Amino acid sequence: MDDKTPAMSDADNPAPAGAPDAGGMDRRRFVTGALGAAGAIAAAGVLGTGGSASASTRRSAHRAARTGRAAAGRRVAVFGGGMGGLTVAHELAERGFQVTVYERKAWGGKCRSMPVPNTASGGRQDLPAEHGFRFFPGFYQNLPDTMSRIPLPGGGNAAGNLVDGKEVAAFYNGTKFTLPAAGSIIGTLSPDSLLAFLNTAVNVVGTVPAWEVGYFLQKMIAFVTSGPERRYKQWENMSFSQFVHSEKMSKQYNELLVDMFTGTLVAAKPDKANAHTMGLMAEAWVYSTLGLGGYKAPDRLLNAPTNEALIDPWMAYLRSLGVTFQADAALTRLDVADKRITGAQVTGAGGATTVEADHYVLAVPVERAVPLLNDDILAADPSLRSLRELTTDWMNGIMIYLRQPIDLAKGHVAYAAQPWALTSISQAQFWKKRFGSTYGKGDVNECLSIDISAWDKPGILYGKPARDCTHEQIFKEVVAQIRKAIPWGPVVLNDVNIHSYFIDPAITGNGTPQVANDEPLLINRPSSWNYRPEATTALPNLFLASDYVRADINLATMEGANEAGRKAANAILDASGAGGTPAKLLKLYQPKEFQGFFDDDDRRFKAGQANAFDLWDPAKP
Repeated sequence: MDDKTPAMSDADNPAPAGAPDAGGMDRRRFVTGALGAAGAIAAAGVLGTGGSASASTRRSAHRAARTGRAAAGRRVAVFGGGMGGLTVAHELAERGFQVTVYERKAWGGKCRSMPVPNTASGGRQDLPAEHGFRFFPGFYQNLPDTMSRIPLPGGGNAAGNLVDGKEVAAFYNGTKFTLPAAGSIIGTLSPDSLLAFLNTAVNVVGTVPAWEVGYFLQKMIAFVTSGPERRYKQWENMSFSQFVHSEKMSKQYNELLVDMFTGTLVAAKPDKANAHTMGLMAEAWVYSTLGLGGYKAPDRLLNAPTNEALIDPWMAYLRSLGVTFQADAALTRLDVADKRITGAQVTGAGGATTVEADHYVLAVPVERAVPLLNDDILAADPSLRSLRELTTDWMNGIMIYLRQPIDLAKGHVAYAAQPWALTSISQAQFWKKRFGSTYGKGDVNECLSIDISAWDKPGILYGKPARDCTHEQIFKEVVAQIRKAIPWGPVVLNDVNIHSYFIDPAITGNGTPQVANDEPLLINRPSSWNYRPEATTALPNLFLASDYVRADINLATMEGANEAGRKAANAILDASGAGGTPAKLLKLYQPKEFQGFFDDDDRRFKAGQANAFDLWDPAKP
């Protein structure tokens, strides 16, 4: 591959008090044979650590897998082979259900990795790429629990493929700022001690006016001490920019604190993400930094491409439990009679096929779910119309392959003040296999995996937003913006070291009026919680398992989709009468020391008063 030439252009868990009521085959060959047998043999031991099913239930699941039969009322059709769909299949297959998963495009959905075609030689694998880089914050709990129950060939489980990042960094006009990957509070946890820790952790004074830094951190304390009434009825209904009064503050405040903060934590735009979601992620990050609540290191990654480390062994394990996978199968219709789903139609290269099951799980993303909600479904459950109010945005990846690694950070990096809201991770430093001897043709030793989160803002080279640029223009813009952000940018990221690039193939028609994104991401805009459903619907055999389902983490993430899959599985356990141990639903940590503050703030909110720590509003004279 030539230098700098694109490789390819391609009701289970109700809301907390105060929350308003809601009206073909895998690109890599499936692992079978010995791996599948190993998964079946290891299942009992691995499941024991997760505590998700009793020994008798596991034996029942294995019998069902061997015989291909399941008890009456236990046939489940799951539409969507991403995180939510695979999770519900996992939980139900362990409990003896007969599950078939249908996927239109690629197993793993947006959380998959993919090979760059025709980039390998000498027995190596094709260069690896991602829809967007993987990030497993320490406060993820449901997904790591699932991973702990996915056996690996040779022993261990997929959770063992998680490795710690040592820092979270930001580059701002040539200066590097580092957020701590670990910290401590001396004495008792309290708002004051937490504020003291944050004052030492956020070392941007001198670049951002000290009083603005103090105000930003005080707003974080106000959120952390807010009760559920204020979180769901005030912070949920405003943007993060409004919450921290971006419009009243300096350029440096917005670029280095607000934009970097939202970009690093969730790759989101502060004017679009709601304050409730961003505050929740901020406090969870702080608690994981402090090692509270059993949280792990704040920044975690996989030690290999996602399919190798997670998706492939997961599917092998599910196959060993009897799960059937049907590729090239796009759900095109759900049939309804007497307010129940009576069948579904899936379409692929071979034509249309009718699917019949006892329970149907819609595990496709929101932009694909909405067109499937026909008049009969909406007549049975009018509340599902609210899904039309949810919005998506573009957050897709570009991989820049380097001949030699560059030392940016031992973890994730944000490039503050750059118009396309770039964040990245240097993959090779975390992978267990040597990059150059495993992937490509031996002349690539690093993948700088980059997320572009702002496709609608003009760049610095061509004055055009990313969605209007050609692939080559996108590549050159990203390189220019990174060079501008880091010290000695043209030297550190030099032309000689850049081997090639690859843009997420979900983006098509670049540089034309037909530009499109086949895999956008749900955005937690203000008030979006009010429009999001639970995993159950008014149709007793239709369930939802996608990242738009209400979840404790309140963010469209792998963790949120995993939680949704667990909730859907539990709902099916109830609807089928199967009983047994439900899937765990693990919640974000809240310190017991703050319960008094939460209760007091609920009282203050109902009385129309501000949070006790929300001391000053710069919007008011």
